[in-house]
Amino acid sequence: MAFDGDGLAESFLREPRRYTSHQVAEMAGVPFYRARRFWRALGLPNVPDEAVEFTDSDVEALRTLVGMVTSGIYDEEHVLLMARSLGRAMSRLADSQAELGVEALDQAGVPLAERPRAWRRRAELVVPDLARLLVYAWQRQLTAAAGRIAEQDMSAVRLAVGFADLVAFTRLSRQITASELARLIDGFEGRSADIVTSTGGRVVKTLGDSVLFVADRPDVAAEIALRLVEPHALGRDMPELRVGMAFGPVIWRMGDVFGTTVNLASRLTALSLPGTILADPDFAGELSDTHAYRLREVNRLSVRGLGELAPFTITRAART
Repeated sequence: MAFDGDGLAESFLREPRRYTSHQVAEMAGVPFYRARRFWRALGLPNVPDEAVEFTDSDVEALRTLVGMVTSGIYDEEHVLLMARSLGRAMSRLADSQAELGVEALDQAGVPLAERPRAWRRRAELVVPDLARLLVYAWQRQLTAAAGRIAEQDMSAVRLAVGFADLVAFTRLSRQITASELARLIDGFEGRSADIVTSTGGRVVKTLGDSVLFVADRPDVAAEIALRLVEPHALGRDMPELRVGMAFGPVIWRMGDVFGTTVNLASRLTALSLPGTILADPDFAGELSDTHAYRLREVNRLSVRGLGELAPFTITRAART
């Protein structure tokens, strides 16, 4: 948690470090073991008992977490789940912001000896704006999520699930430089997110060379898949893409999706040929009355852990 001098920690924290971990727990009115449980859920590392690493905001945050339990809004296990979800999301966001900051300093030619001072100046300018944007984006996303699931039976959600995967990514990653690989991944993730959200789906997660997305309707998911595959098929310095899709019940948990439908989409991706969209029969059945797409049944395949099935390829219907 600590920075090595230069006042860098305070530049990001926006306030001085005053307390040890035990002092924070005492001020928040909770046993130390319980405070550490909350901190671990948030993804914060343990620090030495004598280290003065905590601020007034740490005290307030711990009081807030405990207050959510004592007020009866959530039980402690749900608060811990929420904290873990928040910690994972914020860790990834913080890593990406730090990487962008380093890239900006590299491009500006700032020597390593001057980095701490440059980081402080950057933090003073950027952190307040990022904090406002973070709250804004979260509130907007929460509004959309609550609107989707407020009246749903979460034990019986049926969704179209798609996995899009870059073909031969491992081999390609050995043939290009690290900066070229970073640009490839950034371009793929950015392009995929734009296509999924603008078409009416939702990105669940990206894994560098693949993206998992969902949509409420199979026709929307099919359109997303085609828009993802088509640019890669043109061969503009991009590896080919393959997509596996399934439709059925899914389990939503802490921003992720689980269940047989998700596993089936993943397995079909591995069985799909480059430039091909492969869908399970239930997904294809939902598209049977849609004239925008052409469905072609392929030979029966053995899907690991799920038995045999005869999937369908999806392409655009010929225009008349």
